[in-house]
Amino acid sequence: MPSIGGCRISHAAGRRVVGVIIGLLHPGMMGAAVGAQLVAGGHRVSWCPVGRSTRSAARADQAGLHPSGSLAELLASSDVVFSICPPAYASGVAEQVAAAGYAGLFVEANAINPARMASIATRLRAAGATVVDGSIIGPPPGGERIARVYLAGPADAMRTVTDLLAGSAAMPKPMDERIGSASALKMAYGSFQKASQALAAVSHALADDFGVTPFLEAEAARWGGNALAGRADFADVATRAWRWAPEMDEVAETLRGAGLPNALATGAANVFRRWDADKDDVNLDPDTALRHLRVTGD
Repeated sequence: MPSIGGCRISHAAGRRVVGVIIGLLHPGMMGAAVGAQLVAGGHRVSWCPVGRSTRSAARADQAGLHPSGSLAELLASSDVVFSICPPAYASGVAEQVAAAGYAGLFVEANAINPARMASIATRLRAAGATVVDGSIIGPPPGGERIARVYLAGPADAMRTVTDLLAGSAAMPKPMDERIGSASALKMAYGSFQKASQALAAVSHALADDFGVTPFLEAEAARWGGNALAGRADFADVATRAWRWAPEMDEVAETLRGAGLPNALATGAANVFRRWDADKDDVNLDPDTALRHLRVTGD
């Protein structure tokens, strides 16, 4: 029976992990969805309500997560901890975990740049933890929605996480043992996927200003599937932009470190910040979202 980060983790036949207690930091939309997949796989998943919103509590309850009295209690009882939070908070969350002396398996599954991933891994290893670099690509998993969870790090640790997620809508994708590989993939993917949404939104806002939107939509439709043709998606993009802007900052930092142009990533982050006031607004429509891009000027 292998030992990961000081915790003994058993694998039953068919590579199904059994007897593992999981901690989740924190149940946002993505975190709660991944937590629900782990619960559906037969695992006990705990979360820490301290300092969290009533909305987080509702998501956690719906996902079947168990509340823990404190972060210290959660960490003391968890064999594996998943960190799934906005990228701006990733380092702070990891520091709290390290300061508590957590010695289990820590899955850093946030949209952060590889250098920050390496720094977090160094700090957590010094505290005794085993670290897996993770990145989630796709929508919050559940039902017909599939997300890919890319993993990099020590082989035994990757195997444990892969087995925990096996057969779920949070599909595990092991990569290699280099900490930073999964984070680099997320940055490369987000550099295009999210920047293309920002570019498309600005294009539609400009077309609206000049009354040529039907012609722009006709041209976009001729291309087939592309962000420019997805005007109906802009409301959803705007409500999530508060999370996407910090991710694009991470992309920009990654590109800068690689000696590559980062102006598109920085520009996309600036576009997304125009939508800060639309955070999680379920009643927002695409036309209003596009008008909100004009609220401030550079």
